[in-house]
Amino acid sequence: MTMKIRLTSIPVTDQQHALDFYCDTLGFEKKLDIDLGEFRWLTVVSPEEPDAAQLLLEPNAHPASKAYQEALHGDGIPIASFAVSDMAGEYQRLVAAGVAFRGEPADAGGTMVAVFDDTCGNLIQLHEAGNS
Repeated sequence: MTMKIRLTSIPVTDQQHALDFYCDTLGFEKKLDIDLGEFRWLTVVSPEEPDAAQLLLEPNAHPASKAYQEALHGDGIPIASFAVSDMAGEYQRLVAAGVAFRGEPADAGGTMVAVFDDTCGNLIQLHEAGNS
């Protein structure tokens, strides 16, 4: 048996705002959008791997989720890391789109990393490695 990651989630303060940011600014594509009443089952995927792992934009409505999200953000800890093949190019593209980074890309032991605020309550790290 081989396990595969097909879904992971991050808490977001507003699902529609998150969808707009993750698709329009970052470049992900909407995969699923299912109305669940007050909230939605809302996932995005990489356009390069539409059948790979989905990212669930999950409302931070539960007090524990909100506290976890706020604690990570307050301590400067990214909640997720996304692989990029061209850190310099992606950094410049996102800065031009108005994304707020916590600093310029930096070498972290052979891997270039950069952290930005996703405007939905989270810090996200980009990483570029030899074969990301």
